[in-house]
Parts: sequence; structure tokens; C-alpha cells
Amino acid sequence: MSSTSPPKYWFPAKRYGWGWGLPSAWQGWVVLVVFFALVVGGIPFVQVAMGNAEYVAYVGGLTLILIAICWFTGEPPRWRWGGRDT
Repeated sequence: MSSTSPPKYWFPAKRYGWGWGLPSAWQGWVVLVVFFALVVGGIPFVQVAMGNAEYVAYVGGLTLILIAICWFTGEPPRWRWGGRDT
């Protein structure tokens, strides 16, 4: 039996602008909580131990991973002006 329901995205598109909003599935919330835990958890282990430049690189790498996850599990990104999409 074929299912015609639209795919369930972890991260829906923002209503205005480009990108994604808050998660709409529990998997998205887990990804977001883990991201913030790693950012905050990196302060004593990366920033204090290695320095600010390494911490910025660490957070930049985590952010790229978060964007990749949003890209593959979220709605296709495009500019939105707030109107109802068809």
C-alpha cells in the first residue's frame, strides 16, 4: 500500500527568510539539545584547555554538523516571505 502523506521533517522551514525553525519532531529536539550540550560542555574541555581559537573552531565544526543534519532532515531550504506556500 502506498502512502501519499508528506514526509515528516525534523526541522520545518522558517516562515520568513531562509533556513529552519525550531524542531517539529522529537529527533530534532534531541539533535538540538545535544548540540547545545556539546557547545556548553566544550567550554571547560576545549576553551580552557586549548584556548579561544580552538574553541571557535570546535563550535564552528559543531555548527556545520548541525546545518548538515538540518539540510538532510528538514524542509528544503529556500527564501520565504511569510505567505502560505503552495
